[in-house]
Amino acid sequence: MKYQVNDSKMRLDNYLAMVMDISRSSASKIIKSSAVLVNGNAVKGGYMVKDGDLVEVNYTPEVTDVKPEKMDLDIVYEDDDIIVVNKANGVVVHPAPGNYHGTLVNGLLYHSVLSDKNGEFRPGIVHRIDAYTTGLLVVAKNNKAHEALAAQLADKSTHRKYMALVWGVIPNDTGLIDAPIGRSNIDRKKMAINPDGKKAITHFKVLKRFNEVTLVELELETGRTHQIRVHMDYIGHPIVNDPVYGKRKLIDESGQCLHAKELGFIHPVTGKYMEFNSELPEKFLRIMECFE
Repeated sequence: MKYQVNDSKMRLDNYLAMVMDISRSSASKIIKSSAVLVNGNAVKGGYMVKDGDLVEVNYTPEVTDVKPEKMDLDIVYEDDDIIVVNKANGVVVHPAPGNYHGTLVNGLLYHSVLSDKNGEFRPGIVHRIDAYTTGLLVVAKNNKAHEALAAQLADKSTHRKYMALVWGVIPNDTGLIDAPIGRSNIDRKKMAINPDGKKAITHFKVLKRFNEVTLVELELETGRTHQIRVHMDYIGHPIVNDPVYGKRKLIDESGQCLHAKELGFIHPVTGKYMEFNSELPEKFLRIMECFE
């Protein structure tokens, strides 16, 4: 895997964690195994990557079982069929190559039995958000609940609302972005607007304008990988503090200011509509205060 650094100016371990969507501890282990080169040279995790650096990762993880791990979980709601959790910043949703520990799934398995509909590495996971995106997720405890929730996502009957802080002052109060998303032809590890990609539609509404940035509310008609991040970059307003999309300065190493604020769906067993709301996290508010 190769990554071209785009003006990140951050530690290598943090950069690798963000672009690979893994935890920083997992990134550190990969670096310490001498599997990472920057411009052809071995460096330490504290190396500050800069614009133009080529980061090469030559790492083949061992196949391992997903084990339950005790973890502090912010559970918003739970019953016999589902769990609604408010995911913290920096937590990867499910295990993947190079990151089998410390994920939300590890913590949920310690807490409860989960559906096995999605296989060994994604038990209970009906939908996901990026590691450095915060907010609400619904998780299925059994296969019946999983199938019903997945069907709602497929027919777009779920309610999902996000909040993001984006660069620039958006002049219009509302907008619709309709642009297909697929793998980037330049960097296969990134998503991009691609005519051969899948249909993607994002609605946004301006909540507050600052001198340099805008606070927006977003709703998705589709659920493509990195959809909001790619779409906002596409219209010239990339998300503040996003290390991957949009060549803008980083405020800190806490990741993009994107929060899954509202989640609504029909309960898979009772048939009752349920809706949940979560407050903006501290890291988001802290960055926003820099522009007030």
